[in-house]
Amino acid sequence: MPITLHSEIPNKPKAIGFDCYKTLFSNSEDGWIELFKEIIFKQKIPLSPENFWKKWKNYEVDFRKNRIDLGRPSNSPKFKTYQEAWTICFKKVFDDINFNGDFVEAGVMSSDHMSQKPIFEETVEVLEKLSKNFKIGLFSNADHDWIIKLLESQNIKFDFIASSELAQTYKPSLKAFEFLSNGLREKRNNIWYVGDHLFDDVLGGFRAGMTTVWINRNNEKITREPLPNIEITNLKEILEIISHVS
Repeated sequence: MPITLHSEIPNKPKAIGFDCYKTLFSNSEDGWIELFKEIIFKQKIPLSPENFWKKWKNYEVDFRKNRIDLGRPSNSPKFKTYQEAWTICFKKVFDDINFNGDFVEAGVMSSDHMSQKPIFEETVEVLEKLSKNFKIGLFSNADHDWIIKLLESQNIKFDFIASSELAQTYKPSLKAFEFLSNGLREKRNNIWYVGDHLFDDVLGGFRAGMTTVWINRNNEKITREPLPNIEITNLKEILEIISHVS
């Protein structure tokens, strides 16, 4: 699939911000199922990995849906890290099946899992090339130590690194993108933001006035507005389109 422009050709950025998971590093469901197999084996949980994952994921999605109030940010619930929220999700699953499991251990194992994700093959090359001409930053909905460990494992350098934990808010809140903009010391309209998620990344970047780049690795359909400014399937396509903008 070629690069798709959903708006006029944007101006060349002064800085480029990136999401982390499913953008720079993989975060597949298969990897999660393997983790849940380990938790089941360790705690002798009477569920199949797929059923355990499904039950837990229902609670995890509910957390994501309710963690911020976009219309009235001051009404958002108290910030929880992923590890805190995921631990609560495990407790709810264990309560549902009347199992005396170690939900804290399960939460720790899930958190550790996020700092061991495989990198997409083009990530390092693209970031190195972009960093020669642009400021590059990262803002991920993530616990901060996950992304630090991931980046250190690949010796990846950014001009600014932030997480939801550091900013105490989750994308797509405006506060998250302001945090990135302030860290990069660039106006929001001079920043391109690259991410895989139409809600967290595209909506959030749009609301902040950034140029949004949606990385659509799996040829998914656009199911919501606003449209991304640019749609790509591989990070290398950023290099191509930047060579054509002024």
